Amino acid sequence: MASKAPPSIFSPARRRAARRRALAAQRLPEAPHYLHDDMVEDVLDRLSFLRFEPKRALVVGDWTGALAGALAAQGVEVTQLEPAEGFDEEAPYPFEGFDLIASLGTLDTVNDLPGALVHIRKALAPGGMMIASFLSAGSLPILRDVMLAADGDRPAARVHPMVDVRAGGQLLQRTLFADPVIDQRALQVGFRSLERLVGDIRAQAIGGVLADAPPVLGKAALLRAREAFAAAGDNGRTVEKFEILTLSGWKK
Repeated sequence: MASKAPPSIFSPARRRAARRRALAAQRLPEAPHYLHDDMVEDVLDRLSFLRFEPKRALVVGDWTGALAGALAAQGVEVTQLEPAEGFDEEAPYPFEGFDLIASLGTLDTVNDLPGALVHIRKALAPGGMMIASFLSAGSLPILRDVMLAADGDRPAARVHPMVDVRAGGQLLQRTLFADPVIDQRALQVGFRSLERLVGDIRAQAIGGVLADAPPVLGKAALLRAREAFAAAGDNGRTVEKFEILTLSGWKK
C-alpha cells in the first residue's frame, strides 16, 4: 500500500521567504537572537555533559554561526546547511556519515516531521547523535489571546500548531532513535509593545508560514490587539513565553 502524503500545513515558499528576511534582519545592529543563543548553549552543554566529541558535524539553521564556530574551535569538521538557501529537510540529505547533526529552530515548520527525522537518522554515522531544538506547544500564549481578541467573532489561524513533549517522544520512537531524550524549557521575555514582539518574531523566523495565509488585520482589529496586549502586561511591560523543545537520540 502506498504511504499517505503528509498534509500541507506549511508553505515551503513562505517558510524560505521568512528565513531570508530573518537572515537579513540578523545583519542589523542589536538584532534579537536570544532563541538561537539558547539553543546553541544547550547543544554545547549537552555535548560537554555527555563528554561526546564528534569528529564530523552537520549544523542546520545556525544563522549566527555561533554553534559552527564553537564546534570548529574544538577541532570538529563542520558542514552548515540553511533552509533559506534551498536545503530541503524533507528530502534525503546530500551528505552522510556525521557523528553529530544539530538542527536549530527549523523543524517546527516542516510538513513531514517524521520524514525529516528519518532523513537525519540516515545521515548519521553509527553511534552518531541528533540534537534538534525548535519552538513547541505552549509558546506565545499572550499573542494567541491577543489575536483572538483582535479577530473577534471570526478568529483566523494566525499561530501555527506546535509539537508538545508527548508527541516529541512518540516521534523519536517512531523514527527509531535509540536512547531518546525529550526536554522542554521556557524563555520569558518582556516587551513594551505588540510591535516589538512581532518584530522579534519576524527577526527570528518564528512567524506564521501557514499554507493558508490569514487575512491582514484591519485598523480596528489592530487597535484591539494593541489594547489586549497592553492589558496583559503590568507597568507598560508584557511578558511573553517561548517554549523550546529539544529532541535528542542516537543512531545505533
